[in-house]
This record gives sequence, C-alpha cells and structure tokens, in this order.
Amino acid sequence: MSVERNTRAIEGSVVTDFEDRMSYGGYLDLETLLSAQRPLSDPEHHDELLFIVQHQTTELWLKLVLHELGAACRLLREDQLAPALKCIARVKHIQKTLTEQWSVLATLTPAEYGQFRGVLGNASGFQSAQYRAVEFTLGNKNAGMLRVFASDPSAHALVKTALEEPSLYDEFLRLLARSGYPIPADVLERDVTTAWTYSPELVPVFTEIYRDPEAHWAAYETCEELVDLEDNFQLWRFRHLKTVERIIGLKTGTGGSSGVPFLQRALDLTFFPELYAVRTEL
Repeated sequence: MSVERNTRAIEGSVVTDFEDRMSYGGYLDLETLLSAQRPLSDPEHHDELLFIVQHQTTELWLKLVLHELGAACRLLREDQLAPALKCIARVKHIQKTLTEQWSVLATLTPAEYGQFRGVLGNASGFQSAQYRAVEFTLGNKNAGMLRVFASDPSAHALVKTALEEPSLYDEFLRLLARSGYPIPADVLERDVTTAWTYSPELVPVFTEIYRDPEAHWAAYETCEELVDLEDNFQLWRFRHLKTVERIIGLKTGTGGSSGVPFLQRALDLTFFPELYAVRTEL
C-alpha cells in the first residue's frame, strides 16, 4: 500500500490558521489543564502521573455532578419535574464513569504506590470539598466536616452552602407535598442542615405510589431514579474500598483515617431509606 493511499488529505475548507481564531486548545484552556499535573516525587516516579490524573479527572466529573444536582434541586423547587429528571439521568451516567475509573487506578501495585506515597503528606480524598458537597446535596450531611475546610475559604463556602440548602430528597418531598401527597409537616419543616434520618411516616406515602404506579407515574419514576442514584453511589463506594484494599491493604490512610475500615462504614450510610423500606411493604 502506498503512503499516498494511507493518508487522509486535509480538505481545503478545514481551518488551519488560528492566529486570530478560537481553537480547540484555546476554548478548553488546555495549556492550563495539561500543566496542572505536577508530580512531587524526586526523581519523578512513573506512576505518580496516573495517581494525579485519576483524582483530577474525578474532581472534574464531580464538578459536573454538582452542576447537575444543583439544577435538579432548582427545577424541583419550580415544579419542573421532567427537566429535573433529565439532570438526574445525566448524573447517573457520570456515576458509572466514575465507578469504572477505579479499574485504571487498580493497575497501581502496592510496590509502585509505595515509592511515591510519602510525597502526599496528609493529602487524602477525604478532603475533597466537591465530593463532600455531593454527599451533602444527597442528604448525608455532617456539620463537623466544615472544619476540614477551614483553611480553604472557597472550599469551605462550597461545603457550607451544600450543608445549608435543602437536599435533593428534601426538594422532592416538598414537590410531592405541593402535588397533594400527605407528607408529614415535621418532614417538610425539618432542619435541613442535619443528616436525613429514616422517617417511618413516609413509608405509607411511598407504598401508595408503588402499589399503583400508573396512577402516580411521575412520583413513581422519580422514586426509582433516586434509587438508581443511591445504588450507583454505593457501587462507587464499594469499588473505592476494594481499590484501596488492593493497593494498601489495611494500612491507615494518608489523611489519618483507619483506611479500609473507615470506608467500610460508609457503606452503611443511606440517602433515601424510605425508598428501600417500601419494598418490604409491597
């Protein structure tokens, strides 16, 4: 095969002069983005770049998750359920991508990680403000976490805002109440800065919805979308735990946690307990 036949000609209409035009790299600010990976090991260890890219990519996806969840909360407040569900559907796809990413980090062996782990100091994913804001937006709130971000005003503001605003579940329950469902007043008037706790009074409401999906289709569909969110989140947590266990075993975390046992306890946390409890009633 000749070289000419194995080369695609550039069409004459393709723009190649970007002296005063917007380019792909300019639009995405790739100079900034691709210069943000700065390994600290000396001499630089080959696998530290993987570790950095994995976590920076996660933070980019978390930024989009927060963007979509924030929009979903606003749309629920405005009784615009259909576009809110579109936002939630996008979050579900992002969650799957985030879970799959752990398989890349899992290629890092204990010996490889051990050669640069020391340069992390006390840096840990536990300190991710965006991750914490996502958890808070879904209802797992803990005001004590604010002190982790006391030295970073912007991170502290992000987490504090997520703490003080109603969660996605709060907004959904308020929408149900406005739609005529008998949501208890104490649920609607609860302190939204506290973690959601199981409310048995809600189970009969969801039981009615689940026993006749066709009559309550919008509410039923939203319930199932929320269950998907929680299911995906738990899969992410589990995959995180197993990746950490695979790489460092039962060592303590760089941030001071017990490591795997600490992550294991997170699997007991739930966002929407009544949506699981209703299944027992059916």
